[in-house]
Amino acid sequence: MAQVKIYGRRAHLAEAREAMSDAIHGCAVAVLGLPQEKRFHRFIGLDPEDFVHPADRSERYTVIEVSMFEGRTTDTRKRLIRELFTQLETRCGLSPQDVEITIFETPRHNWGIRGRCGDELELSYDVSR
Repeated sequence: MAQVKIYGRRAHLAEAREAMSDAIHGCAVAVLGLPQEKRFHRFIGLDPEDFVHPADRSERYTVIEVSMFEGRTTDTRKRLIRELFTQLETRCGLSPQDVEITIFETPRHNWGIRGRCGDELELSYDVSR
C-alpha cells in the first residue's frame, strides 16, 4: 500500500498532473511492486503566497510525500527516490533541483482500509523487499 501526496503551485500541478501521476505510479509499480490498479495520488495545488520555498527553486518546485506500509528495505526506498527523480525529469521535464521527496512508513496495523485494519488485509504484493 502507498498513498502519495504531491504539493506544488496550483498552475504547475494543473498542467503536469497526468504526466506526474503516470511517472510516480510507474515508479511505484516498478520499484515497490504495487499492482497497476493501486494508484492513490492526491495533488494539492497551492497559491504562490501559500507555498514558500528557497529562491533556488523554480515555480515548478514540487514536494512529494509517500506514505506506505513499513517493511521495505533501505535499498528499495532509495531506489524509489532515485527512480522518482529520474522519471520526473525524463517524463515531465522536472529538474531534480525542483523536487523533494519524503517517505513515511507506518506499521500496517495503523492503517484502516475498506473497513479493516491494514495488518488484517491479504495483499497481492510483497511489502518486505
